[in-house]
Amino acid sequence: MGRQTVIQETSLENFNDGTFGKKKYAPQIHTWTSPDHQVDPEKLNIWKGHEYKQHHWGMAIDLNSCTGCGACVVACNVENNVALVGREEVINRREMHWLRIDRYYSSSADIDDWKGLEDATDNPEVVFQPMLCQHCNNAPCETVCPVAATTHSTEGLNQMTYNRCIGTRYCANNCPYKVRRFNWFKYHDNEQFASVNPQMNTDLGKMVLNPDVTVRSRGVMEKCSFCVQRIQAGKLTAKKERRPMKDGEVITACQASCSTGAIVFGDMNNPESKVSKLLQIRPLYDEKEKKYVNDKEADNPRAYAVLEEIGVRPNIFYLAKVRNRDKADA
Repeated sequence: MGRQTVIQETSLENFNDGTFGKKKYAPQIHTWTSPDHQVDPEKLNIWKGHEYKQHHWGMAIDLNSCTGCGACVVACNVENNVALVGREEVINRREMHWLRIDRYYSSSADIDDWKGLEDATDNPEVVFQPMLCQHCNNAPCETVCPVAATTHSTEGLNQMTYNRCIGTRYCANNCPYKVRRFNWFKYHDNEQFASVNPQMNTDLGKMVLNPDVTVRSRGVMEKCSFCVQRIQAGKLTAKKERRPMKDGEVITACQASCSTGAIVFGDMNNPESKVSKLLQIRPLYDEKEKKYVNDKEADNPRAYAVLEEIGVRPNIFYLAKVRNRDKADA
């Protein structure tokens, strides 16, 4: 239904013959009164960019490998002390999961009439897409926060300062991926949620909480942090041992729980890291400044960023779904 900017998929035949590649969604636009002055929209930028001298954390998610099992969602909840809100609050659209699994259905059937719609629903194709904070380099949530509760780190993380947040929810309104969550209630030490959220409301349950992650209270926004506590632990370990960090030393909770290896996390500033090699990462060239900048682009033909045409430059890349529609020999 026209959601090619969110989900990209192709057949194995088209992928092998080279007809599949990054799609251009926006036409060239005029930058001056003369029609000769044209430029691609993604090359226009009012942001000064960020300088990542040490690490630049990023993630790759392979839609071919994701089975939609939801293990990453559970692992994220446990690792980051995400509150469980119960059925009624989920119906009210107040879920707190930092990571969700989106499902998109498609069909090659002709849907010009009602019969075609029935054929399409009989055997639809499905794509599972884990959706979390994209840690945008040009994050729209950062520019609208009146108290600078959401900021950009020197390592590419979009981070939250909970004790500074006053709950305006401007950031949630401005997020194109809808991955920020607002605490409508105090979910811990609250009898109202004791039955659905025992890990925060009983003495025994509190023993399973992660002591490295704060328990958020009512009235603040929260979201994926790229498991920043694990990143800091890895950096401190390397510092104590007086050595640089190794690739694979920091593993996020969602990556650790993925049984198919669909999620890869690492330092995109390290050309030898698994994520850099998988995505074939290279620095973005600034045509105006005539130099390479810290923002990254991926040369892997399957790699793309969700809603990349809006120019937020996420640090999470997805690998397009490739379907093998060849019929097996009898």
